[in-house]
Amino acid sequence: MTQIFSNTTSQLINLLPEAVSSDTGLGQDVALGLAEHPKHLSSRFFYDAKGSQLFQQIMKLPEYYLTKLEFQILKQQRKEILYAFGTQEPFQLVDLGAGDAYKTKLLLQELVCQKTDFTFVPLDISPEQLKELLEDLSLRFPELPVTALAAEYFPGLQWLQQNHSERKLILFLGSNLGNFNQKDAQEFLCQIRKNLQPKDRFLLGIDLKKDPEKIRQAYDDAAGVTAAFNLNLLHRINKELQADFDVDQFQHFAEYDPVEGTMRSYLISKQAQEVTVGALNQTFSFEAWETIHTENSYKYSLRQLKEMALSCGLAIDDIFTDASHGFANVLLRPV
Repeated sequence: MTQIFSNTTSQLINLLPEAVSSDTGLGQDVALGLAEHPKHLSSRFFYDAKGSQLFQQIMKLPEYYLTKLEFQILKQQRKEILYAFGTQEPFQLVDLGAGDAYKTKLLLQELVCQKTDFTFVPLDISPEQLKELLEDLSLRFPELPVTALAAEYFPGLQWLQQNHSERKLILFLGSNLGNFNQKDAQEFLCQIRKNLQPKDRFLLGIDLKKDPEKIRQAYDDAAGVTAAFNLNLLHRINKELQADFDVDQFQHFAEYDPVEGTMRSYLISKQAQEVTVGALNQTFSFEAWETIHTENSYKYSLRQLKEMALSCGLAIDDIFTDASHGFANVLLRPV
C-alpha cells in the first residue's frame, strides 16, 4: 500500500501492483485476437487519450441516451435513492470505476446539503484520474472527507472491509455491467455479494431492453463519432505496436440482437489486405469484408437482473427508472 496524496480531508492510496502500469497487455491481445477466426480485440483498449476524448463526445450525442437517462434518474430521484439506502448512521459511499464522478456528484451534492456523516471513496485503476478528481472535489466540496483508492474493484473492496467497518453504499453506475459477457456479469454480482456486509447496499446502473433501433443508433450515430471511436483502436495499435493498418480500409459496423439483448460492434476490412505489427514481428491477413469483433454491450430486462441477483444472494430493495423506462438504477441488498 502506498499513500501518494494526503491533506486534512482527502487522501489517495495506491493499492495497484507495479506491473499494472508497466504493461497494458495490448500486444498480447492483438497477437491472440488477430490470429483467431473470427478475429477479435478487447474493448478495454478503446480508452487511450484520444479514445477517452471521443467517448466524451459520444456521451453528448443526441443518439447516445445512456448517460442522459441515468443522469436524469440521479438528478430527479437522488433524495428517494438516498432515503431507500438510509443515511442516518455514518457510512462510506464507494464509487467503482469513479472516473470524473460526473453522475456521482449529484449524490454528493445532496448528501453535503443534508449535512450527512459520510466519506466518499472513489475507486479507479488510474491514479492520475483520481488526482484530478480530488482536486475538483476540494474546490466543489472542500469539507468532504475523501479516501481515493487506486485499485482493481475487488482488491479495493477487500481492503475497505479490512480497514473500515462503516456501512457502505457501493455504486456501479453507467451500465458498466453490460460490458461483461453474461457469465462474467453473473460472476461479478457474486463477487460483489461476497464483499457486502448485512447493512451494505449496492446501487447498479443497467441499460434496459427497448426499441432495437434506438439501441442500434446509440452505437452507430449519424455524425460518425462512434465509428471514429471504434476505428481509433487501429490507430492506437499503429502507434503503440508499430503496425501499418490502413485505417481508411476498415469500417465500423454495429448490430443489435433483440433476442439475446446483445449490441455487437465490429471493424470490417473493406478489401483483402495484410497488416504487419512491428512490435510483434507478425503479419496478419484479412479477407475482403472480414470482421474484427471489438465490443459486446448487453441489455437486460428487470426479470433477468432479479434472477441473476438472487442466484448470487442479492435481492432488489428498490428500482429507480426514467420516464421512458429505458434505464434503471437498482438498489440491491444481501440476503
